[in-house]
Amino acid sequence: MINPLLQQLKKYGPLSPEAEKDIELKTKRLLKKKNDHLLREGQVLTSYFVIKKGVLRAYIHRKDKEINVWFGEENQIFGAIMPMYANKPSPENIQFLEDAEVYALAVDDLEQLYQKHPELNLIGRKIAEELCVILEDRITSLHTESATERYQSLILQQPNLLQRVNLGHIASFLRVTQETLSRIRKR
Repeated sequence: MINPLLQQLKKYGPLSPEAEKDIELKTKRLLKKKNDHLLREGQVLTSYFVIKKGVLRAYIHRKDKEINVWFGEENQIFGAIMPMYANKPSPENIQFLEDAEVYALAVDDLEQLYQKHPELNLIGRKIAEELCVILEDRITSLHTESATERYQSLILQQPNLLQRVNLGHIASFLRVTQETLSRIRKR
């Protein structure tokens, strides 16, 4: 069986056979059920994850509402940023919206692998740079785009989500009501 986490890491740069073997040994496979949480607000969970099968959402609580901040699908590297990079409790919750198979690599293990296999440092930097671009795009989108433009961007970036995620979650992510989302979709 091919490790999807290893496959994703290799997209960012070459790995020696030794590094591949060590990553394999440190990777954990998790099976999750729909509605299970991988992380709850206030926890410190420091791992990189890749979904082999399934979809999830990250959300925060604000004024008795759940606000979706991102969605994860197959073959995406993800993790909670505050715990991973600042060793602080997470402000977000990560919940599975489908039964899922996930592969995880603990940040502590990754730090050891960085020491042992220097090529992983370049891969880690490239992942962090990509994450910065994604976050900058999201911030800019929320401040400068209309709801319709945000919806169109979501369709371009993650077209499969519309069939897999309920419209309430999509509306929350776009920061609109479900009624507004319905009007946008009709256009």
